[in-house]
Amino acid sequence: MTSTASNTRRNVGLLAACQAMLMSNNSTLIAINGLAGLALAPYPSLATLPVTCWVVGGALTTMPASLYMKRVGRRDGLLGGAAVGIVGALICALAVWLASFWLLCFGTLVFGTFNAFGQYYRFVAAEVAPPDWRATAVSLVLAGGLVGGVLGPATSRLTVDVIGPRFTGAYLALIAFALVTMAIIGRMRIPDPGAQAQAASGRPLSRIAAQPEFVVAVMAGAIGYGVMNFLMTSTPIAMGVAHHPYGDAAFVISSHVVAMFAPSFLTGPLIRRLGVLPVLLAGAALNLAAIGIALAGVAVAHFWWSLVILGVGWNFLYIGGTTLLTGTYRPEERAKAQGANEMAIFVMMTISSLSSGMIVTNAGWEKVNLAALPLVAAIIAAIVFLAVHRRGAKS
Repeated sequence: MTSTASNTRRNVGLLAACQAMLMSNNSTLIAINGLAGLALAPYPSLATLPVTCWVVGGALTTMPASLYMKRVGRRDGLLGGAAVGIVGALICALAVWLASFWLLCFGTLVFGTFNAFGQYYRFVAAEVAPPDWRATAVSLVLAGGLVGGVLGPATSRLTVDVIGPRFTGAYLALIAFALVTMAIIGRMRIPDPGAQAQAASGRPLSRIAAQPEFVVAVMAGAIGYGVMNFLMTSTPIAMGVAHHPYGDAAFVISSHVVAMFAPSFLTGPLIRRLGVLPVLLAGAALNLAAIGIALAGVAVAHFWWSLVILGVGWNFLYIGGTTLLTGTYRPEERAKAQGANEMAIFVMMTISSLSSGMIVTNAGWEKVNLAALPLVAAIIAAIVFLAVHRRGAKS
């Protein structure tokens, strides 16, 4: 193995470890934010506002994060993002201690910055990998989320009541994950951008975004994340309404996060063998299946199967969309192209997290699932359009 290949695999392995810590944070937040919000909110319909603020924090900082990393380099930028995460976790813990709903919303808003920076782990993997290994590198990094799917909910169960008011300890546990992330990032060997790379701008974003491949890639990521977040955010609340205990909700979320990342070992090879569009279409079809199961009942088994299948569908859409996106821009254009993609994802997540809380508390779990159907139909139509467009271009 050459030194270049060895360094690539080293960086991909470290990025996968960072993804594990990020998803430990995120799965903990998913499990507790809605419930902490419900306990502190002045109105039940605002229960998922802390989740929404977490997403908004990412939406507000994802483009600045991309541009910042172009200027200072990936390593220093990712370190800064993790440091802000520690501040956010401290604010959240203080908010629960003081029983302040609005301070909790502010804390999750700040913590969203960490998530914004963390979403670029997969792009860093694509950049350090050779072209024919990009899909696999992205998949392997996302596979690190498997650890988070187990570690995060398990940590929340152990720490949720360990200190002070409920959820204080769980928020404080997020600090440990961020500190480990910083230690891992410190071991990466990623070259800093040169002056020429910092100055180059490439094509305008409008020209990049006009490509059909770019449109479908962004839709796959945004809708895949939006539908997943829409259903996942409201699941703990819906399970509470159905009188299932917190332990069952944590188990369902844990299984869901595992299902989001377990297929990553196969998704890259599937894309290389079948092509990106069939994998994207399979992801959309799995979304439909998940909605169908959710509509069939409210037993723990219905929630579990629906969220597991939804996780696999997200994986196909997210990795497929990322792979498709990396072929639409030049190296000097990646900051704005990636930033625009992440912005679209976070905007969709913001809308989905806020609306899911309102719908599930006012109209019920069934209406949440029915509301997701038009989005799934839209991404299926877009994938079919691109397939027809490519076939026409070849003829």
